[in-house]
Amino acid sequence: MKFSIKTDLPEKQRSDVLVLGVYDSLKVAYDKPILSTSTISYLASILKHGDMSGKAGSSLILYNVPGTKIPKILLIGLGKEKELDGKKYRAAVRSMIDALKKMDVKTIASYIQIAPVIGSDIAWNVEHFINEVMDATYEFAELKTINKKTKKTFDFLVNIDKRNQKIAEGALKKSFALAKGIELTKTLGNLPPNICTPTYLGKKAQEIGKEHGMKIDVLDQKQIEKLKMGSFLGVAKGSRQPPKFIVLQHNKGKKTQKPIVLVGKGITFDAGGISIKPAGDMDEMKYDMCGAASVLGTFKTIGLLNLPMNVIGIIPTCENLPDGLALKPGDILTSMSGQTIEVLNTDAEGRLILCDALTFAERFNPEVVIDIATLTGACVIALGHHASGLYSNDDKLAKDLESAGQISMDRAWRMPLWEDYQSQLDSNFADMANIGGRAGGSITAACFLSRFAKKYKWAHLDIAGTAWKSGKAKGATGRPVGLLTQYILNIKST
Repeated sequence: MKFSIKTDLPEKQRSDVLVLGVYDSLKVAYDKPILSTSTISYLASILKHGDMSGKAGSSLILYNVPGTKIPKILLIGLGKEKELDGKKYRAAVRSMIDALKKMDVKTIASYIQIAPVIGSDIAWNVEHFINEVMDATYEFAELKTINKKTKKTFDFLVNIDKRNQKIAEGALKKSFALAKGIELTKTLGNLPPNICTPTYLGKKAQEIGKEHGMKIDVLDQKQIEKLKMGSFLGVAKGSRQPPKFIVLQHNKGKKTQKPIVLVGKGITFDAGGISIKPAGDMDEMKYDMCGAASVLGTFKTIGLLNLPMNVIGIIPTCENLPDGLALKPGDILTSMSGQTIEVLNTDAEGRLILCDALTFAERFNPEVVIDIATLTGACVIALGHHASGLYSNDDKLAKDLESAGQISMDRAWRMPLWEDYQSQLDSNFADMANIGGRAGGSITAACFLSRFAKKYKWAHLDIAGTAWKSGKAKGATGRPVGLLTQYILNIKST
């Protein structure tokens, strides 16, 4: 997929199709006359006769329109002009892609990205236009050998008024880098667990580090043992795949700048361990490494943007499988922090690998630490598949993440982290249990993590409901790379 910013009128561009947005008032969305008088009159007559309603999601293809040399014009419905919000705008872009996939076209001159969205500017429009195009055209077909469709690629001429050219070019750079990061996150999530192992994630991290001049360390089991990460290693015992502990460092900021630390849960397959999961839909537990994938995707993006920031990525990665050596309910682990944990359920393993990573993060003297994990089914029950769960011990950090989620349309919803819930983790035999019962399961999981994050500002994103889709649309979503990237960019601009 290619994108280029253009300021010429469509008649001066070679394109196979021109895309225009149409409101339900039958008004065409453009901010200046871009077409000849005869073309405008023809479009007006078509719209007047009801061939195009302008209803959101509707579309109409016109051929050999008078007054233009462009062979096709694609009209996309935007709905009510004063109600065009971000969600409806992105839906219109997706409708455009659905229509284009059915057409024999390669080069597209688009004006839909100038349709004004409530509360947004041209930079936002361009960014979300490109991100939605990339999302709508993403396919994972690398492992298919039969009935494999040829992926359609397009060259988009993103048409902008000359006065907005620099703004649009900046938006293009940002959004394309973000789209590549999201694409990587999706692909890592969609890979089968026999390919995407802890070792594979380590190699992928090394590729990103080498490509973008980052410092990269991939620690093996002996090195992890030296760090006394007993909780992490307890989970890894049930698998023949060796665990890895990945540390990526993007040190492009000032030496005095404290780093932002991102910690991603990297369970490349989660059978639940001895507390084994039901067989139905267990294949989707390959997505239990989407927290790790989102960290790698974010690093891909900030690497492409070469941001003058200090950002650290930490990924504990292993499998959680049943085995003669596997962790058992009733076992007690000693974490890197020295705190002991009674394991009551081996399927609550994500917090067991993250707690050691959170302790490890202390050595970087971080500005903030944000962990990202497909942690609990309870979060899906609480918030569904629309918002990620957000927990934090710092109000400003929580508000900043919420704001970044609103801008990026990758939303998170803050949940309580009250002291009242901590007692549910009490244990008769250790400093704490790894579960706190069914009530408030997502909250008590976050409470568990908070015990290892007391020395810095910390936030936890539970992405169990947002990292992937099930059913016919099964596949990784790439979330919350958009939120994380926007948060980092917001910090950069302050």
